[in-house]
Amino acid sequence: QVQLVESGGGLVQAGGSLRLSCAANGSIFSIETMVWYRQTPGRQRELVAAISRRGSANYADFVRGRFTISRDNTKNTVYLQMNSLKPEDTAVYYCNADQIYITRQRYLELWGRGTLVTVSS
Repeated sequence: QVQLVESGGGLVQAGGSLRLSCAANGSIFSIETMVWYRQTPGRQRELVAAISRRGSANYADFVRGRFTISRDNTKNTVYLQMNSLKPEDTAVYYCNADQIYITRQRYLELWGRGTLVTVSS
């Protein structure tokens, strides 16, 4: 069974850093774009950053210059390095991949369960 498992969340002071990881576990052939989203209570889930299989990255304006997304295809893992954190970055961060190939032709879309990031002022 293929799963996405996030880790690395926690409590940090404003200005600090955290590194999130999301590992795809199971029998996987390849993964296309991997994405980090975040959500706070009462608000819609919003895209934070995305990275293609070849490493092309895109960022939401509110994190550009502070967060860096990267991936290790040999480990089926995506990372989110978060620097200069602000209290408004407090949220549950979710990992998503909408094309996890389990064979050359069959793919799944999966979400992780999320990891909580809390930034204190």
